[in-house]
Amino acid sequence: MAGQVLRQDCSRRMSLTVGNRLMKPELLLVLGIFIAFIVAEMVFTGFFRKSGQVKGDGLVELIATLMLTLVTQPLVVAGGFALAAIVLPDAGDVLKDWPFLAVFALFLVFDDMTQYWWHRITHATPWLYKLHRPHHQAEYLSIRIVYRNNIFYYFLMPGLWLSGALLYLGGGWVYAVYIVIKMSVIFGAHSDIRWDAKLYRIRWLSPLMWLVERTISTPATHAAHHGKHASDGVTHYKGNYGNLLFFWDVLFGTAKITRRYPDQFGVENLPETSAGEQLLWPFWRRRKSVATPAD
Repeated sequence: MAGQVLRQDCSRRMSLTVGNRLMKPELLLVLGIFIAFIVAEMVFTGFFRKSGQVKGDGLVELIATLMLTLVTQPLVVAGGFALAAIVLPDAGDVLKDWPFLAVFALFLVFDDMTQYWWHRITHATPWLYKLHRPHHQAEYLSIRIVYRNNIFYYFLMPGLWLSGALLYLGGGWVYAVYIVIKMSVIFGAHSDIRWDAKLYRIRWLSPLMWLVERTISTPATHAAHHGKHASDGVTHYKGNYGNLLFFWDVLFGTAKITRRYPDQFGVENLPETSAGEQLLWPFWRRRKSVATPAD
């Protein structure tokens, strides 16, 4: 009887904490920032027509974005919440009275750092790389590709599960601030609105930019990760994995900072594939191919 009451209480709390997040102001703010980047690209860089764009790119990006935001992320975060409630039934809201910075640091470690390692591992593991390959299939940078991955990529991402667990533990109010900051940085790093370029040219800002580019992902450092040709002196495909914090690359030895941008984006010698295979591999296969990332 006690177990049934506990399960009902956990279910109720999960519905209130996760379900109601769909209407939270921070998520509306993230959406607003996303739309602002879309508008900026429409005005300055051509949102709908990117150099290197091929048939099917827009469809892959639209489906991947809708799938993540409306299905995958809510399900995975709820799953992490539920698992934490089962494993730690007496720990609900234990973080509620913790200092803001302490809980924020937990999200940096258990969400952002684990995403760094997940990203790094996918580039080193051929079958996992097939889940991440669509993100690099695009031969351009844009706000359009932020969520462009195989549908199953985010189901396996540890940081989303751990974020759900931290919500169960009472970190929701800190997460509201954290997610706005994180997504703003990620949007800015992927967009071809190069906000850092002009700042690099201001000499008196050089010390500040030295710190910024070693702390968070910037258009220059993340563009290097998306570069197509390793010989161009900028591309660093096997590094610059950071999402919010570029500091993880500095800490774990995968950072490359040039303050320049590759002339071309994509992956050398990447086999052609279909939109269906990009989104639904391994259940949709166009033809047998090897998708190991280029060195």
